[in-house]
This record gives sequence, structure tokens and C-alpha cells, in this order.
Amino acid sequence: MASLRASPFPFTFTSSNSRFPFSITRIRATFSSPRRVWTRASNSMSEPSVPEDGNGVKTENSDVLVQYVVLRRDLIDTWPLGSVVAQGCHASVCAVWSQKDDPHTVEYCSPQNIDSMHKVTLEVKGEPQILNLSEKLTAGGITHKLWMEQPENIPTCLATKPYPKSVVSSFFKKLKLCK
Repeated sequence: MASLRASPFPFTFTSSNSRFPFSITRIRATFSSPRRVWTRASNSMSEPSVPEDGNGVKTENSDVLVQYVVLRRDLIDTWPLGSVVAQGCHASVCAVWSQKDDPHTVEYCSPQNIDSMHKVTLEVKGEPQILNLSEKLTAGGITHKLWMEQPENIPTCLATKPYPKSVVSSFFKKLKLCK
């Protein structure tokens, strides 16, 4: 026999199993308000200030922090999917950890933002394209990690450190989303 107490929050679900009449299971759930999407506020005089909605939440025009991860399509087609995903994870963690003291990385990984990270996963055709992208990012001053699978020394993917989207999106606009 199951019963549900009619109250807004929290609720308790009680269940009794007829085979075990002395066993009662209680599940207690508490509901909280929806998660807020965080954004980066401007701390620079050269950047326009970001308007707020009155509750301290930045409006749609604010500049979100994002990490780009770029995988090689040729490896996605020939390697086990888990292996390619692991390469992307390696690059992502390395890019964040190597820049752990950077203000953008600190904000991206802060306790209030850790559950709402923004990542964009893209693909390039193969090795020449990922090496070319890495060179362009280096020339543009974009900090990133080109992940090299060892011991074969194969460039498998790359990941940027977290940046405001407006700063890095132009480097990735011609790439396809990874599907």
C-alpha cells in the first residue's frame, strides 16, 4: 500500500511490502529553485558593463565562459568511441589544470559554477587540420592543450582553457559540431 502526503515541499512516499509487513521504505525529496546559468561580469573598463535583471542574474547579452574541445573525425571513425572520448577528457582536464590559477579558470571551476560548465565539442577532418588549428590558436594567443597520444606521439585532440566566448569563438566558427 503506497501513500503520498499532500504538501508542497518536501514530500514523503511510504511503501509497505506485503511479503515483508514490517518493512517500510521512506523516500524524502526536497525541491529547490531552478539552477541559475552563470555568466561572466565585466571587470574591465574597456568592456561594456553587463546589465542585470534586478536579482543579480546577468541578462542574455553577457559573455559566458566556455571551453572548446576539438576531436579528429578520422579517429572517431576508426577508433573505439570511448578511446576518442577519453582523449578529449585528457585534453580538457590538462587545459584546465595547467591554467588552474587563471582568473577565467578559477571562475569556471568555482563551486557556484561547477554544475553549469559550458563546453563546445567540435571536430576536424584529421591530423593536418588539428595541427593547423593549434598553430592558429598559438598565433592568436589562445592557451590550449594539443593532446598527444603516447607512446605513438599522435595528436588526437585539443582543448582550450576556459575563455569568454566572444574572445575565442572566431577561431572555431568554421568547424562542425562533433556528432
